[in-house]
Amino acid sequence: MSAEPSQPVAASPDPNEPATSVTAIPVWLIVLVVMLLYGGAIYFDECSGWFNPQVYEPYHSLAEIELYQPKTEGPDLTRGKQVFEQICALCHGVDGAGKPGQAPPLAGSEWATGNPEQMIRIPLYGLSGSVSVSGQSYNLSMPAMGAALSADDLSAVLTYIRSSWGNKASAITAEQVTAVKTKVGNHPQPFTADELKAVQ
Repeated sequence: MSAEPSQPVAASPDPNEPATSVTAIPVWLIVLVVMLLYGGAIYFDECSGWFNPQVYEPYHSLAEIELYQPKTEGPDLTRGKQVFEQICALCHGVDGAGKPGQAPPLAGSEWATGNPEQMIRIPLYGLSGSVSVSGQSYNLSMPAMGAALSADDLSAVLTYIRSSWGNKASAITAEQVTAVKTKVGNHPQPFTADELKAVQ
């Protein structure tokens, strides 16, 4: 007769060893976490701007965009430069240094930085006869190159001249151009330097 195998004897727990226990997570805590996640997702979706037309399509036309662009005070110097390069630079040079035998310089010219009313009359009505610019005498005729320009464009180009190439003079406004047109009226002949000097 064979002996029955011996059964292992369970060791008694050591009181010094940490004991483990399984604790169930409360249902209310799971619900709270899910609600917080759901609320956070809604908030993120509403406040992040994803696919929101107010973020990606705030304007409906180019005219509306231009309406909200910052406005600059006084004449538009960018426009003034464009007009100068189209009309004036041929004779006076892009750098305003003038061209011998064609036109006097505008850079450092007392005519360019002097009395605004004198300067407005030159492109509006022309200039003929002898004129001294920066100590040098010129005897050339300038046609009324600015007569066909609007008051805005003429004021812009004159202001550009008065603030470029080291010139530092006050801006000329469209209102000043209009005032000179009204004051002088019809003047079929170009002004002379002496006539311009008499303008106060």
